[in-house]
Amino acid sequence: MKNKIIALLIFLTGTIFAQFPGIVGTTGTTAMFKDSSAFVDWGMMCKVTKGYQDISNTSLGYVNVGDSSKAIGKADGNIVSLGDGGSAIVTFSAPIKNGPGFDFAVFENGFNDTFLELAFVEVSSDGVNYFRFPATSNSQYTVQYGNAAAMDATKLDNLAGKYRGLYGTPFDLQQMTGIPQLNVNSVTHVKIIDVVGSITSPYATYDKNNNPVNDPWPTAFGSSGFDLDAVGVINQGAVGINDPDSYRDYKNDLVKIYPNPVDSKFKIQSRSLSGSKIGNKSTVKIYNVIGNEVKNFEVFSENQELDVSDLNSGIYFMHIENEHSKGITKFIKN
Repeated sequence: MKNKIIALLIFLTGTIFAQFPGIVGTTGTTAMFKDSSAFVDWGMMCKVTKGYQDISNTSLGYVNVGDSSKAIGKADGNIVSLGDGGSAIVTFSAPIKNGPGFDFAVFENGFNDTFLELAFVEVSSDGVNYFRFPATSNSQYTVQYGNAAAMDATKLDNLAGKYRGLYGTPFDLQQMTGIPQLNVNSVTHVKIIDVVGSITSPYATYDKNNNPVNDPWPTAFGSSGFDLDAVGVINQGAVGINDPDSYRDYKNDLVKIYPNPVDSKFKIQSRSLSGSKIGNKSTVKIYNVIGNEVKNFEVFSENQELDVSDLNSGIYFMHIENEHSKGITKFIKN
């Protein structure tokens, strides 16, 4: 009888703590391949704050593999390493919105299904206030994972890096509804923060249940910590447009800004659907990434320069409309 009780406890323990979707290819997995048609956009800009190769031995210095450009665009296996406790903030051509199912996914370059370098994920709709997805790590935290880690994805939830390279870990903004200062229908910034995988203080980092998150540590080399590949967008909102279906995607080259990025002034090339160029007068409006109009102009020729020197550095959208057509394109202000 005693042996049966012990066996039952072991079974129940495994059932309780192996409660989340498993690795790529298993039933119920949420892993998203980079070529999935669900992705409608990818990160456009990234700012990285690199951490130490080994936070317990700072004399080794900071990580040195990759730069912020490696985290822009579609997942391709090229990465920027964050190091112990390092972070990256990714922004997009248009805000992410809370739509059906998952809304975005974060890609790491894990080379198999059990050596998993993890990161917390936070979101912001103003670039100032960030809010963390409630992360769960039901992995054991009595023995430190090292370079031979054999981790179990079914014990991890809301932690980026749960899946191997080229498969994104998805996140659902529905979980973040009701948070003051966060507009889940206009998320402009996604922040990825490396989990310092130590299971003991002073270096441990903790999940929502105040359990230390155990992942391979220390990894004292130039590519230490979470390796960010990309952030893919699944549900995307419109910026500065009341009727997005009536506009033409900037990728169709109906509207061009040059130079782009912009230092202070730019000119416009615009073609209507019929192929004719800018009309006698076009209305131009500039929007920031959260959809606020920040400037407007009347344009009478393609040679006219538009001055945006008073704008802060960042991503903007230009909406142009005339009697022939209307369109929108993004640009970067240096």
